[in-house]
Amino acid sequence: MASTTGRLITIYRSSRQEGLYLYVSQDDLLNRVPQELLQEFGIPKEAMRLHLDKNRKLAHAKSEDVLSAIEIKGYYLQLPPSIQTQVTNYD
Repeated sequence: MASTTGRLITIYRSSRQEGLYLYVSQDDLLNRVPQELLQEFGIPKEAMRLHLDKNRKLAHAKSEDVLSAIEIKGYYLQLPPSIQTQVTNYD
């Protein structure tokens, strides 16, 4: 569960699409990510681990959005800038 001090996050990059990243809680890892998404994502390659709180700056996402999505859905999917408007719903 997210707290006011933030959460430990693992970020995976897609083996199929450059610029596609999956953010998950280090507590759950990929356990809450839908199988359909994982199949399209390809082999997850760990990119980094970090402590994320609402004040941390991210290059292509708002930390509050990432934390909220992880809390609610179990993951946050960061799309490449070129396809951000073509969002697929995996819920």
